[in-house]
Amino acid sequence: MHTRTIGPFTVSAVGLGCMSMSWGYGVADDATSEQLLQEALDVGYSFLDTAAMYGMGHNESLIGRTLSHRRDEFTLASKCGIARDAQGNLSVDGRPDTLKQTCERSLQNLQTDVIDLYYLHRLDPKVPVEESVGALADLVAAGKVRTIGLSEVSSETLRRAHAVHPITAVQSEYSLWARTPERRMLATCRELGVNFVPFSPLGRGFLTGCAQDVTHLEEGDIRTNVCRPRFEPDNFTDNLQLLEPFGEIAREQGCSLAQLAIAWVLAREDRTLVPIPGTKHIEYMRENAAAGDIRLEAAVVERLDALISDDKVKGDRYNAQLMASIDSEKD
Repeated sequence: MHTRTIGPFTVSAVGLGCMSMSWGYGVADDATSEQLLQEALDVGYSFLDTAAMYGMGHNESLIGRTLSHRRDEFTLASKCGIARDAQGNLSVDGRPDTLKQTCERSLQNLQTDVIDLYYLHRLDPKVPVEESVGALADLVAAGKVRTIGLSEVSSETLRRAHAVHPITAVQSEYSLWARTPERRMLATCRELGVNFVPFSPLGRGFLTGCAQDVTHLEEGDIRTNVCRPRFEPDNFTDNLQLLEPFGEIAREQGCSLAQLAIAWVLAREDRTLVPIPGTKHIEYMRENAAAGDIRLEAAVVERLDALISDDKVKGDRYNAQLMASIDSEKD
């Protein structure tokens, strides 16, 4: 797999999103996840993405115990700013003390002395972004974090944060069917020299052709609640019509649907983006890695642009409550 750069780091063109090994898409098997992580490094992944809230520490601990002896083989990204409240509900907490305490726990769970890229997972509307980023800057000064990033923020928030401390990367959902960053964020990143890291480049699995509607998904799958709208039976049936011509293009290119979706992201923004598709399946991890060396011609990218986009897809990417709370939607 070829490499790209994120700030000072040279990383694999396709990174590995680790969330589904602990949370979000049903139950995962730890033994399989440990094997997947080891094999991911073997096949060329060198950029791993996790967060404190993925299994509330489980995901970071999984990576720590499995890969601490290979820590020099990959760039490690994690996130802070989402925690559980006294009632056990997930909540956004961007207070400086909370972020610093979260980092200490993450370092212990990850069995490392330093996190390479540490994101503010979500903007806390009760805390000025300058205060949250200031706390992350303190962690950089203390040598506990090398660089900092933001997740799901607006371009205005990025500018405010970048004025406090250089932001290395912004992470947001971006794929053929989730184009919000094209409104303003991608241009702002180019202007400020900030890398953009797309998560869910496979459209929550839809673009692989393997996803099912909400009536067939297992309990605990986020597509049955927060990511439900596009997987509602009626919306899903309409959206499926996009996959037949998408599959035809994949066959022309000699690749799978998943690989085509990742290759489209890799071709954007002068080929500077580093997508982080996630999976808990070893075979999918290998399939996604192979997309790193697919180079699409400009005409193919244009065909895909015309085929699938926000205005062709039925349903929002999140439920109404979550859509209203996400800063990136302000763009």
